[in-house]
Amino acid sequence: MFLFKLHRPNDYIVGGGFFVKYSVLPTFLAWDVFGVRNGTQTLAELYERIRKYRGRKDDSELMNIGCIVLSNPFFFEEADWIPAPIDWKANIVQGKSYSTDSEIGRHLYDAVMERMQMNAVQNGVVQDADGIRYGTPQIVLPRMGQRAFRVVVGDAYQRRCAITGEKSLPVLDAAHIMSFADNGPNTVNNGLFMRNDFHALFDKGYVTVDSDYVVNVSRRLHEDYDNGREYYSYHGKKLFVLPEKRIEQPNADFLKWHNEHVYLG
Repeated sequence: MFLFKLHRPNDYIVGGGFFVKYSVLPTFLAWDVFGVRNGTQTLAELYERIRKYRGRKDDSELMNIGCIVLSNPFFFEEADWIPAPIDWKANIVQGKSYSTDSEIGRHLYDAVMERMQMNAVQNGVVQDADGIRYGTPQIVLPRMGQRAFRVVVGDAYQRRCAITGEKSLPVLDAAHIMSFADNGPNTVNNGLFMRNDFHALFDKGYVTVDSDYVVNVSRRLHEDYDNGREYYSYHGKKLFVLPEKRIEQPNADFLKWHNEHVYLG
């Protein structure tokens, strides 16, 4: 759990989210992905803000920006804001970790969970006589927003095109295997990082990837457009890049769905 605290003198915790990962992105990509959610109205203003915080004038120092990727963000009504823990020092600027094994950490965790439960009840979450059930803890792939999806999938594929190995970020994007419109989730194992042209062909069914991670290019590409020589050179080849973590690799069910419902054969 990752919590949001306001700046002094408003020493209150006002919400949070669930940590997915920390990623260092080129500033232009952070702007492309998050836009005004970076806290500025323009990319130029974002550069200026970073320059101010870092106390440097050299733009070469502004090439990268750290991004904390969260899922399931939540916010409290002002009446439910939680006072900062009693050991929170005025000179803390980069955050502080707490363990539920400590008295302060446990008190903070319980206060957050109490408010989350109240919010769940108000929003109509089903509960029983013992209160809301959160289930047995388990490791899961977090469902995240579209912007976070692009960052996390890109990191999983080392920011390279899964098919060609291309590393030029401006022409790379995260593609859903099972489309979002068809209830495909924003999870890493439902994503492929690929060049924009391959992304377009993948979405239109001219390219797919089978359960053995082999690329297939449809004969319809040539029939429909009398072209496609560059793309057919990848037909029958294994993906150039796969995520190192097995849990992040393309899910077989999602690949099967794309082959059966999208691919033109």
